[in-house]
Amino acid sequence: MASDSYIVYFGTYTKPGKSKGIYFSRFNASTGKLGAPELAAETVNPSFLAIHPGRKFLYAVGETAVFNGKKTGAVSAFAIDQATGKLTMLNRPSTGGIGPCHVSLDRSGKCALVANYGDGSCASLPVRQDGSLGEAASVIRHEGSSVNTNRQSGPHAHSINSSPDNRFALVADLGLDKVMIYKLESGSAKLTPNDPPFATVPPGSGPRHFAFHPAGKFAYAINEMLCTVTAFSYDARAGALKPIQTVSTLPEGIAVLPGYSTAEVQVHPNGRFLYGSNRGHDTIAVFAIDREKGTLKLVGNEPSGGKIPRNFGIDPTGKWLLAANEKSDNVVVFSIDYATGGLKPAGQAIEIGAPVCVKFMLADQ
Repeated sequence: MASDSYIVYFGTYTKPGKSKGIYFSRFNASTGKLGAPELAAETVNPSFLAIHPGRKFLYAVGETAVFNGKKTGAVSAFAIDQATGKLTMLNRPSTGGIGPCHVSLDRSGKCALVANYGDGSCASLPVRQDGSLGEAASVIRHEGSSVNTNRQSGPHAHSINSSPDNRFALVADLGLDKVMIYKLESGSAKLTPNDPPFATVPPGSGPRHFAFHPAGKFAYAINEMLCTVTAFSYDARAGALKPIQTVSTLPEGIAVLPGYSTAEVQVHPNGRFLYGSNRGHDTIAVFAIDREKGTLKLVGNEPSGGKIPRNFGIDPTGKWLLAANEKSDNVVVFSIDYATGGLKPAGQAIEIGAPVCVKFMLADQ
């Protein structure tokens, strides 16, 4: 296979007759062609995925409130068959919290990081040599609330990501209007509170997902409840975030209507553009990034080609974006204009039941 060949894995919400678990397709980055989906592994509500940097293992949260009869969620470790794309379960330990919704790996691949939405906790689990996961080395439950009594009466950890230098883990907590900051010890897979321990977004925003700029000087939180993105400057030495701007993900003059919210945020590999998904408005927002200041300017909103776009994936070449539309059961391919960041439907789409996560992996050469 040429270096333009990828396997794309899709996390889903499982539903009878629609989805049985994790799916995969073959993707050609030269042509934008996305192959027919195949079932990679049967598992319940694998809503978010992470692929090990060695390309031998994949991890998936099981978005449930009960595991083995206890009020806790689980994260599954799978071995990847690089020839077929199929997944084999290695083990499935508890996440130490309720309703896990996000998993990522630290930069070394030694530690799996999980956000538990239900009880507002985060967990870190060691990755063993065989790819399986050890029991959680840290489980930290957040405390507090924010201004929206319906959605923010308690903490709701929604994502967790490691810093570019792998010294910190950052947790966007929708319920607190904070991005919590932890020191990360990848060797022991332990988390401890940082000083400063958090950064804030405007009250009632509900930070959901988080992305670093490739240059490492800036970072971005997409805020689910107010359909905004908050830009931060980042002090890598101290692990400190300073908010510098909050902008709407909707076109000028468009109000946040009932049913509107955001989901995913990603920075283009070239560092010039940022993308965010709008649910209800059903678009992908495109921003230009000021590479000196880190600030954003909305340059367009492209219809997602379906209903309720959740996660999306930008392929490693930076040529394509794959949008997962949860409620219309489809994944749509867009070409990316490298000069403007603009999106254009590529005429490729596949049907997958309730797709909510997109992850690329380079196929074997």
